[in-house]
Amino acid sequence: MPSHRLQHSIALLTLFYSATLWGLFWYPFRLLDNMGVDGLTATCLAYLLPTLVVGWWYAKDLWQARAHWLWLIILGITSGWSNVGYVLGALDGEIMRVLLLFYLSPLWTVLFAWFLLRERLNKLGWLVVALSLGGALIMLWQPDGRLPLPANQAEWLGLSAGVTFALSIVAGRYLGTDMSNGAKTLAVWLGVAILTGIGLLFVPLQGGLQVFTPNAIWVLLGLAVAIGSVTYAVQYGVTHVPASQSNVIFLFELIVAAVAAYWLTQERMDWQEWIGAAMILASSLFSGKMHATDA
Repeated sequence: MPSHRLQHSIALLTLFYSATLWGLFWYPFRLLDNMGVDGLTATCLAYLLPTLVVGWWYAKDLWQARAHWLWLIILGITSGWSNVGYVLGALDGEIMRVLLLFYLSPLWTVLFAWFLLRERLNKLGWLVVALSLGGALIMLWQPDGRLPLPANQAEWLGLSAGVTFALSIVAGRYLGTDMSNGAKTLAVWLGVAILTGIGLLFVPLQGGLQVFTPNAIWVLLGLAVAIGSVTYAVQYGVTHVPASQSNVIFLFELIVAAVAAYWLTQERMDWQEWIGAAMILASSLFSGKMHATDA
């Protein structure tokens, strides 16, 4: 068994690895969309493949954890929509606005933890709430007096993905460290695959099987390998790294996404969005110390 220090170092690396890839995942999904493979289909296949190939390896762990079936279902469904909302929002919207709305998740984590886990806020926790809400209001402010709400479907998807991501964090916190990372990983994969599979019953693949060109297949296979490894890496990392530290590392995703969006799509934010972004980032930095038990 690795020493505690080595285990912690490995966990840090897995979190940086995960944040880097999540900051880049939107681009291959956009490539696939341009090839005719829509986001729902691409997401379904990217999660179904690791489920079928290595899911059996974790099936025993998941079965042994069946006593917590309700929270495993919550983890699967919320993780499922979080991933779907991220992908569909990133396909049609400005990647940084979608991601920043996603990173309002500390606000929703506060509310869910308060109602479901009875966790009390300290003074810093209320600051996190104020910064999150203030950043969102500034970023979404409309000069014509309209309500500061997401401007389009893509931004609503990003916001909803952040809400469900927060609920998945609460579910993972409830399940604790006693449950294996494999069981949690398989629950996430199944949640995404099942949710997108149901969606495809109502919105079938456009263009038929001919959209799966050799290039599209290679991109899908690469995504499946990357997503499979990232899902496990996240579960391993958050299990061995304190929440206050992992929250900061996950913000590296925004840096990667900002640089990638600039070079690959020439997307830029205006001053109002930068101010709102800074407030949302600040709330995320402090989110690990927002409960009375952490004070």
